Order: sequence, then structure tokens, then C-alpha cells
Amino acid sequence: MTEALRKRILTAVVLAVALLVVLLWLPAWATVAVVTLLALAGAWEWSAFLLLAAQPALRAAYVLLVAVLLYAAWKLSATAQGRDLVLAVAVLWWLAALLWIALAPQRVTPWAAAAAGVLALVPSWLALVRLRLVFPHGAQWTLFVLLLVWVADIGAFFCGRRFGRVRLAPEVSPGKTWEGALGGTAVSALVAIGGSLWFGVPLVVFLPLCLAAVGFSIVGDLTESLLKRFAGIKDSGSVFPGHGGVMDRIDSLTGAAPVLLLGLTLMGVIA
Repeated sequence: MTEALRKRILTAVVLAVALLVVLLWLPAWATVAVVTLLALAGAWEWSAFLLLAAQPALRAAYVLLVAVLLYAAWKLSATAQGRDLVLAVAVLWWLAALLWIALAPQRVTPWAAAAAGVLALVPSWLALVRLRLVFPHGAQWTLFVLLLVWVADIGAFFCGRRFGRVRLAPEVSPGKTWEGALGGTAVSALVAIGGSLWFGVPLVVFLPLCLAAVGFSIVGDLTESLLKRFAGIKDSGSVFPGHGGVMDRIDSLTGAAPVLLLGLTLMGVIA
């Protein structure tokens, strides 16, 4: 095992333990505080994609904009219709991002990067907060979303290292392969099956939803990679040893969380 991989695993274990403590043993407001802090830290890192690395005042203004929009999204989501509108906009955005990655990965501007950050961070924050605060077994559902995405990421990492041959998006992230993506998706299916049994949701509808969420998590990851390449940045930050910055840890989650929550509401699993 290389030193880099050892550091990566150790950091992941520490983060997982901290997550379990916050979700399962602390009050719900602690989860909201952590998710909000991560969203705002992510906004600060994302502001570097706008080519503002040397302009801290403008970066702070971007973080403030995201904070205001988080509050606006929370107020709008007070009704089921408002919540579903925010989530539907997120799904449409990730479909557009998929086309962006596939058809025009070189067409990036600071304004496009700014809009992408808002559309990535705000709906995913709302999805996680609403899951935790409003719905029955909110801590368990939030943990499930995180596990689904992280298991897919881990599976993709190791399957890609072992079997990777065909590049997934060479102009965006040359290190990612189709073998890794398919391997991570296959492993995440086991989590989906377990979730179906645990929550009592029919597998015939739950499994496709979870696999769709994993698919969008890959789009979230690739979108951040596209913008890092535009900005000439290897990692979004250096907060987590072996893992990079906050966005490097939550980029997949930004794609998956809104998709999963919208699907659960449309299925009637969550009112």
C-alpha cells in the first residue's frame, strides 16, 4: 500500500466516524450546521473556478451570494411544490451539465462556472437538510445517501485502478474510466438493495432510482473536474489529507442528493 493511499484511507476513516457521531448521536441542528458549513466552504473553493484566486473580496462575495440563496431555497421549500421545483431545476441542470461535458467541455467562462456552483451547491444542501429535518428517519436517510455515493466512489477508484482501460471523459478527467464507473455503480447496487430492505421500499423502483442517483453523482464529479481544468487547479483545496478540498469530497454528492430526494417524493416514499 502506498503512502498516499494509506493517508487517503486514514482520512476517510476519521471522516466516517465524525459523520456517524454527528448524524446519529447529536441533535438534528448539528447536521444542518455541518452541511451548511460544508456548502459555504465549498462555495469558497468553487469561487477559485471563477478565476478569482487572487481576489478574496470577490470570493467572499460569491460565498455570501450562495448563503443568501441557501436561505431563499429553504423558504421556497416550505411547501412541497416549492421543494420539488428546486429539486427539478437541479435535475435539469445536471442533465445540461452532462451535455456540457460530452459536447462542449472547452466552452467554459467564469460566469458559467459561477452559475454551475450555485446550481450544484444550493439544491444539494437543501436535499440533505430537508432529508434530515423533515422526514421520518431523517438521519438514516441522510446516512444512506452518503453511503450510496461514497461506496460508488470507492468502487470506482479501486475498479478503475485494477481494470481501467477506456477513458470516460478524456478531455475532462483523463484518470477516470468506464470500467471504474461501471464497477462503482455495480457496488452501489448492493447498497441500494440493502436500503430497499432497511426502509421497506420496493426494490423494483428503488434500485433504478439509486442507480440514477449514482449516475448523476458521476456527472457532479466530472463537472468539478471540468472546472478545475479550466482554472488550472489540481485539487479544490487541501483541507483533507489525501483527499483534497471540500468540493473534492462532496462533488459527487451534489449530483446525487437532489435526484434521490426528488425520486423519493415522486414515488410517494417521502411526502
